Amino acid sequence: MSRCFWCTGDPLYIAYHDDEWGVPQQDPKTLFELLTLEGFQAGLSWLTVLKKRARFRQVLFNFDVERLARISDAEIEVLMQDAGIIRNRAKLRAVRQNARAWLALSDPVKLLWSFVDGTPKINHFADRADIPAATLEAKAMSRALKNAGFTFVGPTICYAFMQASGMVMDHMTDCDRYRALLV
Repeated sequence: MSRCFWCTGDPLYIAYHDDEWGVPQQDPKTLFELLTLEGFQAGLSWLTVLKKRARFRQVLFNFDVERLARISDAEIEVLMQDAGIIRNRAKLRAVRQNARAWLALSDPVKLLWSFVDGTPKINHFADRADIPAATLEAKAMSRALKNAGFTFVGPTICYAFMQASGMVMDHMTDCDRYRALLV
């Protein structure tokens, strides 16, 4: 199978590439999880996050936004001792803050998808140098989310989130998933 250049030989990475990345998501819980994990990825590899995702799901209440909005400082300190996750106090506090901001939105899914007019943007990149780190849409999403009270949602994080959630489809044109997702 032909895959995107970034998909290394790790089975977890391959499964993520082949089954999840770039598939359009409308489920609020899935979108919140992806946005949260993209925030944890800042400064790290996505494979590092994938290896810790199962533990994140366990300790972050399976990304239950209402429960995460109530996470206490004491619970954050307990999480800081858990080697199974990325232990970054600012990022853990951002989970709580972002859950609160998410709950304050009337329709978070509609807001997020509004940056691509409600339908996936299909890119046709043949060269990895053509893939941007951020786009005007990602910058607009970042501004809107920050204005709504979110943190760890810079333009690069937002673009990676848009790619992961299928808001934009950035599989390379020679990747088998590119052809599969065009259907």
